[in-house]
Amino acid sequence: MTVKSRRFPWATNPGQTKLVKDFKFQDFKTAWLFMNKVAIEAEKIDHHPDWSNSYNMVHIELTTHDKGIITEKDINLANQIDSIVDNIRSDTR
Repeated sequence: MTVKSRRFPWATNPGQTKLVKDFKFQDFKTAWLFMNKVAIEAEKIDHHPDWSNSYNMVHIELTTHDKGIITEKDINLANQIDSIVDNIRSDTR
């Protein structure tokens, strides 16, 4: 299953309980900038991703933990994340 956010498709895990996506940036600094911006937005809406970072790669999983499924909260955060990626990539060109 794939869920379309505003711009980019997000895959789901095998149980279809999480949106998942990997992001690749030009370097560690840009990946960290991205994570910082996502963290600020996640705090504002009190909905936090499960994620990991290795150098220029960021892996994100979104789920609504108290429901155990993908909800509108996850899709909305995915849309915000996609916007952040767009802004970072346009700023670093």
